[in-house]
Amino acid sequence: MGDTHDDGEELAPSRSEKKRQSRGLQDLGWELVELPEAELAAMPLPDEVRDAVEVARRITSNGARARQRLYIGKLLRHIDTEPIRLALDRRGEIDRQRLLREKSVERWRDRLLADEASAWTEFGAMVDRTALQQLRAMVRQARAEQSASRPPAAARQLYRRLREILASQDGRDSDQAT
Repeated sequence: MGDTHDDGEELAPSRSEKKRQSRGLQDLGWELVELPEAELAAMPLPDEVRDAVEVARRITSNGARARQRLYIGKLLRHIDTEPIRLALDRRGEIDRQRLLREKSVERWRDRLLADEASAWTEFGAMVDRTALQQLRAMVRQARAEQSASRPPAAARQLYRRLREILASQDGRDSDQAT
């Protein structure tokens, strides 16, 4: 981390390094401030840090928010932040996985609405015949809404149904893998 002296002693971090570390802790603290309430409650935080984060959430003045950000960073200097970082990383990975699933559902919906023959064939191999017939009816209804310039209620319903089907497929795939 720090440089070493000729006799093997480790030198103290430079002033710039200390500033980078301090800024990193402030950023970490502000990530905590911006977390949803339920996720903050699940974080492994000492009471003093949790209280400072709660106070920061209520502050509206920019100057006061900046001072509170510095204070949270100062508090974080005195604790092991690795569990907090790991919890935030896990949260980020869960968000990335959720986004990937949503994009997959959107791609399927768009392909089915475009009436791609290959999409129907691929999806037909994944689901039973009744589900496929139900999806075809939903797609027809969504296309009718599009052509009539109506709000996309059927397209939303189609999206939800596709999400359910794909989620159940993911569950089945993970059951078969074990």
